[in-house]
Amino acid sequence: MDMKGEKQIRDTIDRILPPDRTAMEQASFRWDSIAKPLHSLGRFEEMITQIAGIQRTDRVDISRKALVIMCADNGVVEEGVTQTGQEVTAIVAGNFLAGNTSVSIMSACAGADVFPMDVGMVSDVPGMDTRKTAYGTRNLAKEPAMTRKEMEAAIRAGMDKAAELKEEGYQILASGEMGIGNTTTSSAIAAVLLDRPPEQVTGCGAGLSGTGLQKKIQVIQKAIELHRPDASDPADVLMKLGGFDIAAMTGLYLGAAAEGLPVIADGFISLVAALVAVRMAPGCREYILPSHVSEEPAVRSVLKALHMEPVLHAGMHLGEGTGAAALFPLLDMASAIYTGMSTFSDIRVEAYQDLN
Repeated sequence: MDMKGEKQIRDTIDRILPPDRTAMEQASFRWDSIAKPLHSLGRFEEMITQIAGIQRTDRVDISRKALVIMCADNGVVEEGVTQTGQEVTAIVAGNFLAGNTSVSIMSACAGADVFPMDVGMVSDVPGMDTRKTAYGTRNLAKEPAMTRKEMEAAIRAGMDKAAELKEEGYQILASGEMGIGNTTTSSAIAAVLLDRPPEQVTGCGAGLSGTGLQKKIQVIQKAIELHRPDASDPADVLMKLGGFDIAAMTGLYLGAAAEGLPVIADGFISLVAALVAVRMAPGCREYILPSHVSEEPAVRSVLKALHMEPVLHAGMHLGEGTGAAALFPLLDMASAIYTGMSTFSDIRVEAYQDLN
């Protein structure tokens, strides 16, 4: 085991503080003072208040936004659990750099900068921020997906990126991923951490047939029986069944919490990483904002385990961080009302001045 890597992870977790309750109370008071019906923006008021606690001030500012996309490949594709091959991961990663993907266009509309990272692709893509742990994970149907050292390196890559973005002045992050085969790894982790049979937490991913879905379920069941991951040790589950993208997103959540940054979770894969992070460090849960309910069958169970309720129910299942990116402009609208709208006391003062 890499003792230095383990210590860095532990030190990061130890820096996670509870959000500032005074700032949250002040934010709630302002919401209640704004000249509109009480609590009429629902979850959006709650999220801005949560961000106030995270930023430790009632003067919320989320103008500088970053979406981090963890790109990695998974050895389990050898088992025929996907419709496409690993070459697609590199193709899409290259398109991130060119700004020619759905999430790139959405992020541009939302004023968010996109940061794709290679944390374990089987190919090298020129121009990528490369923090490659290895050239893809091993086939989890035959052996543990990663070594402990590899898993810790991927987690640290995510933590380091959060710290760098904080240093560069970003105020809110979002998580995304790209990696053929990662609904298989996510479903395997979910099955263990949620204590559910694989058939209850496994979906068709990017369009598998009924036969393909059954094969995917069988592969996950085989891997769980072979490796016997310890459900009480999320790192053990991640190491044996996960992917470098999930590990790096886990690190992003932990690092963001340690740095005092809110981070928006995307769909199923991103939320599974959030579940791993919260099981490792329960305090980081209050730094994570869920964005949407994806079409994967286990996503509601993961959200329930996280005690989270997203605001978007749009039937999205594109991945890449698109659900997280879709939340950015809605948060901007809520923030604009919070910071810019008159309060009842302002209106009374203006009315008094008009009378006099």
